Amino acid sequence: MHLANKPFDNIAAMRELKRGELRTQQLCIDADFRKLLFFVNGERIEEQWIDPRTTLATYLREKLRLTGTKIGCNEGGCGACTVMVSEQNPLSKQIRHYSVNACLTPLCSVFGKAVTTVEGIGNTKKLHPIQERLARAHATQCGFCSPGFVMAMYTLLRNSATPTEEEINEAIQGNLCRCTGYRPILEAFYSFAKKQTSNGDIEDCVDDAHCCKFKQQAGFKDDRKQLTRLSYFNEDLKYDPKQELIFPPALMATSLCDKSFCMTKDGVTWFQPVSLADLLALKAHYPKAEIVCGNTELGVELKFQFSGVSTYINSKQVPDLLECFLDEEKGAFIGAAVSLSDMNKMLSQFTNRTPENKSGVFRSVQKMLHWFGGKHVRDMASFAGNLATASPISDLNPVWMAANASVVLVSTSGKERTVNVDENFFIEYRKTIIRDDEIIRGIWIPFTEQDEYFDAYKQAQRREDDIAIVNAAFSVQIEPNTYEVLNARIVYGGMAPITKFARDTSNAIVGKKWNHHLLELAISKLGEEFVLSPGVPGGMERYRQALSQSFFFKFFMDVDKRIKVGELSFTDAQTFGDNRSKFRATQLYPDVPSDQPLSDPVGRPILHQSAVRQLTGEALYCDDLDVPGALHLAFVLSSIACGELVGTDTSAALNVPGVVAYIDSRDVRDGFLVEGDTPVFVERKISYYGQPIGAIVARDHETARRAAHLVKITCKPLKAIVTMEEAENEGSFLTHHLLQVHSSLLNGDTVAEFDWSKYDNVVRGGIRSGAQEHFYLETHQCLVIPGECDEISVVSSTQDVNEVQTSISKALGVPQHKVNVRVRRIGGGFGGKGHCCSLFAVPTAIAAVKLRKPVKCSMERYDDMVMSGTRHPFKCEYKMAIRSDGMFENVEWKLTSNCGHTMDMSVGVMSRAMVHADSVYRWPNADIYGRVCKTNLASNTAFRGFGAPQAMFATESMLKQVAEEYGFDVNEIREKNMYNEEGDCTPFGTTLHQCNIRRCWNECLLLSDYNKRLEAINEFNRINEYRKRGIYVVPTKFGVGFGLKHCNQAAALVNIYTDGSVLIAHGGMEMGQGLYTKMMQVTARCLGIDVSLVHIDDTATSTIPNASTTAASSGSDLNGRAIIDACNKLNERLQPIKDSNPNATWKDWIEKAYMERIPLSASGFAILRHDAVDFIRGKGAELFEYFVYGVACSEVEIDCLTGDHHFLRADIVMDVGESLNPALDIGQIEGAFLQGYGLFTMEEVKIGADGTRRTRGPGTYKIPAPDDSPRIFNVKFLKGSANKVGVFSSKGLGEPPLFLGSSAFFAIREAIRAFRIEHGKADYFRMDSPATAENIRLLCEDAILEKIAPLPDRSTFEPWTVVM
Repeated sequence: MHLANKPFDNIAAMRELKRGELRTQQLCIDADFRKLLFFVNGERIEEQWIDPRTTLATYLREKLRLTGTKIGCNEGGCGACTVMVSEQNPLSKQIRHYSVNACLTPLCSVFGKAVTTVEGIGNTKKLHPIQERLARAHATQCGFCSPGFVMAMYTLLRNSATPTEEEINEAIQGNLCRCTGYRPILEAFYSFAKKQTSNGDIEDCVDDAHCCKFKQQAGFKDDRKQLTRLSYFNEDLKYDPKQELIFPPALMATSLCDKSFCMTKDGVTWFQPVSLADLLALKAHYPKAEIVCGNTELGVELKFQFSGVSTYINSKQVPDLLECFLDEEKGAFIGAAVSLSDMNKMLSQFTNRTPENKSGVFRSVQKMLHWFGGKHVRDMASFAGNLATASPISDLNPVWMAANASVVLVSTSGKERTVNVDENFFIEYRKTIIRDDEIIRGIWIPFTEQDEYFDAYKQAQRREDDIAIVNAAFSVQIEPNTYEVLNARIVYGGMAPITKFARDTSNAIVGKKWNHHLLELAISKLGEEFVLSPGVPGGMERYRQALSQSFFFKFFMDVDKRIKVGELSFTDAQTFGDNRSKFRATQLYPDVPSDQPLSDPVGRPILHQSAVRQLTGEALYCDDLDVPGALHLAFVLSSIACGELVGTDTSAALNVPGVVAYIDSRDVRDGFLVEGDTPVFVERKISYYGQPIGAIVARDHETARRAAHLVKITCKPLKAIVTMEEAENEGSFLTHHLLQVHSSLLNGDTVAEFDWSKYDNVVRGGIRSGAQEHFYLETHQCLVIPGECDEISVVSSTQDVNEVQTSISKALGVPQHKVNVRVRRIGGGFGGKGHCCSLFAVPTAIAAVKLRKPVKCSMERYDDMVMSGTRHPFKCEYKMAIRSDGMFENVEWKLTSNCGHTMDMSVGVMSRAMVHADSVYRWPNADIYGRVCKTNLASNTAFRGFGAPQAMFATESMLKQVAEEYGFDVNEIREKNMYNEEGDCTPFGTTLHQCNIRRCWNECLLLSDYNKRLEAINEFNRINEYRKRGIYVVPTKFGVGFGLKHCNQAAALVNIYTDGSVLIAHGGMEMGQGLYTKMMQVTARCLGIDVSLVHIDDTATSTIPNASTTAASSGSDLNGRAIIDACNKLNERLQPIKDSNPNATWKDWIEKAYMERIPLSASGFAILRHDAVDFIRGKGAELFEYFVYGVACSEVEIDCLTGDHHFLRADIVMDVGESLNPALDIGQIEGAFLQGYGLFTMEEVKIGADGTRRTRGPGTYKIPAPDDSPRIFNVKFLKGSANKVGVFSSKGLGEPPLFLGSSAFFAIREAIRAFRIEHGKADYFRMDSPATAENIRLLCEDAILEKIAPLPDRSTFEPWTVVM
């Protein structure tokens, strides 16, 4: 360990720094204010001296301790940090309320403004109506995203007390949730909208008793009342804007919006001028200063690229830069400091005042603004910042160039010039013709001319809040009588290092008639003009080229319809996606039995026990804990994936004020490896990109990060093994044992052999499924506090306190009883906070013990995503035999997974995949093989489903191939071969009982009205040429419990106090799934008391030792059984007391028991039955106690020209047994379903050929957003499915629904198939997962794609990304 040789408070160093700042301080003297003044939640805040680089989120959390504002990504991509800012406009003096990403907002930028956080609008004693409705809707699970959603909606209501649905959708564009699936959030928010029913935006049947959703199969009867909705909002508080905080009068009285401000510290200065003259004077004095408006791009660069900026000039308060007006000749003028949101509003006003034929550019700008970032980004950012940074994928720059917009520039000498945003404006990557001595004053957006047609297009990985893959803007002027093109400007983004004017194509179509010959000419010319070389940055070469031509084709169609040439016939009646239905959802579940006591909470949809605290920001997570004197740790990571560490130079880092120490492999006990094979730090061998080499410990988080960046690493790169094929070629496997399962061994001692040539119908094929980032909203966090006698207290955001305890114990050489690991809640886990947590907790513990100080590790999303692993990429090679009557005969699966550099849980993942490959079907014979590849990636780990989704996806793909190659109806062959209700045996030896898959299947077909909708979809596809729809039904079967016998155990502790209150503890983690709530319900039923008397303590190793990780969908079963066991013991002890006085109260009984010295504390213990499968020999066993079944039907619509898609409807029937809590279980179903949808459609982990991780945050990795949730979303519990072995007949539900999300993938494939058949391609086609926009478009083969050359052999170039 290296200790810093420069104390934090080195007076001489500080004096030297101050001397260097004298000139800057002199310039600050003229500022009206030299201290930061603003308001937070109505309280006046003053700061005399603060680092201008400090963000609002950091200040709120660390200085004001307002920890309800969460940090999920620090790049403005998740919305967890959303707060409201209120300000007085310097020009109009009007009050404006707008939402911002506090993680990107410089603290100094809120000078003279008022900030409202989640703590300022409500609390657990008095909820705000937004918080109340979200709680009633059960719209919070892990809760980490909840404050951000609350504040996004709050800001909207402050601006519009009765918003429209469209305004609500826009307000939450920048907010992500990984848990809920968005349905309950949307329901709660839509209840505030105009023209709503009392139930929100849901129109229920008038007569529930005869609703089609209640149809049941013949011969089945259940007399309990069927409920259709979890939540109703008609009794909730109405929103009253008069009850809100007013803008602070003190700010208005002092007119701070007109006051200049300066702050300087540690060589960094922030200037806020209030006149254009002052701004230009500052720019003249500091020519390299950064002009800041929204900080939405610069903030990210500073955070993760550590750009060295010493001077900031905030242009937001300069009235001259806020001007907006409409000139009858020139068009619209928008000032450089006007936010994109305000620009959109102004253009809307201008559009209403302008004839339609002149407002085409205005409307196109508005159209692009809707998809530009998220709402919170648009509320901060300006067009000027976007233009000046010259991004080649800017959504606006192609519009400016196509429209020939002009920018007004002002130099520091006061001279003004106007330049056109034309093909000469962008010089090279990220560089324009704007001189260093110039600033942007504003932009002239011209009117469209007579007979000019203008439009713009964009395609991204995800529609909302995403950067473009390719965007384009088109302008053509057409002579109305001859249809001759008089002028044309075609511009693209994403096709070159700069925004590119298609000069050749534009010139080629001028003088040509607007007809199919012109269309063919333009597409041909574009193909010649925009050729992307293999391996170009960004990749997706053929897709991007296809988009450039497809966009022109779409523009041609749009114009053709408007001028009605009539030469070509385009059947698509509407533009893609403009006919989306209103949001509708139902949750169908049975009420509790009519004779169930009101005090019995089991089966009732009671609120998540932390919901209210999560919605008010009062729920505490690991990073919210404040420990005085705590140091902060930041990792130094490898920038190569394979090689040798030659040396490290820490001198620059250790000289940074505030740095305390550097630790590395020399601080680790000899021979210690996490889980026996994973180094804490690199000693010599580097095994993956982002592997920890060392760590800086400093007095605060940002100092630690900046210093870590200064550590110089010298490495010797070696060839990395990245893909499964590379691993196979090199013989690189984690274990050289071939894992296998043979169904024939269930009836004998030898593996049966078959002559496959004897079968009538055999298919051979393969399929792949990609990786998936967990994207828990709370990153990995850990706090370690050393104590006396080698005791160590640890708070870790982990799913496995035992794993963390054991690893720290071994790493430090202390017994486990001295390491206490505890956690109350974590902000999402999904399997990613099991084994991985030790990678963060162990170094933190080493640092804490070495320095004898508390140490906190709070991971940035940017680093979390490279240090920790993902879902395992899989490939499957298969062959299958089927009889002519559709009955299965034989199958062989060969599964391979990409595991990363160490074992982690890869063998367990592969094992579960192998025992779920059978899916829901009977196989007369099955042979299943598994191989686990060792590669130079972060160790891939557990993820919801644990290998089962990958295997079932392969099986469903195989059945689709069988159906298409041999002409079967895929649903018919699936129905014929489904498992029966009792007695069937799986290939891995487990006998099925209460197998309800056929019931789920039939009820889903009824619920979804599948057959009728299939007919409608076929008709839709017949009349639409480039928009296609697909519908598909997918079943699932999931075994509950761990694959390792010793993990299937749990303990619990139940304590009763003399006032009758009950405290319970168990080893399960609360990560949003509601485990704590369910366990309170179980306890209340067992003891016969009201659930309000039950409280649950933190999960801690000091209370419950040796707890298994919370995973395998077993949390409720294992911990519930343990609690039942403990309660049974207590009830047995209390029974004599009750018998002696049966009319007494619970409290009386407890007091009596205490007086009679009857112990009121009991521990409980439970196991799940488990017989191990022999994966070496291949012989099966009774592996699982029970299975969960479900079926989903999904409908989608795709745009065949771009690959975009809309999720129209989802219907799910789930066998949940007797639900312990319908609200929590429905939440698990919906959340898992949408997470599965993300896995199979849009989520794509991108890795370079050298192992470089290209997806490191929400800017590059896309999970589903609110807009991606199905517009019609129905969930139904299978009635009458009491699980004979479950806790009160319930079933575990965390993982089983995830695979059902693949129904959207297969529906997309059906839509693609409809397009291909129309284009003469009726044969089977392979479609690997995920179904990204790129993959969809490349499979919609048409004349455009035929002209784009395929990529050459990979050996001839280095691809931007590889298929893992």
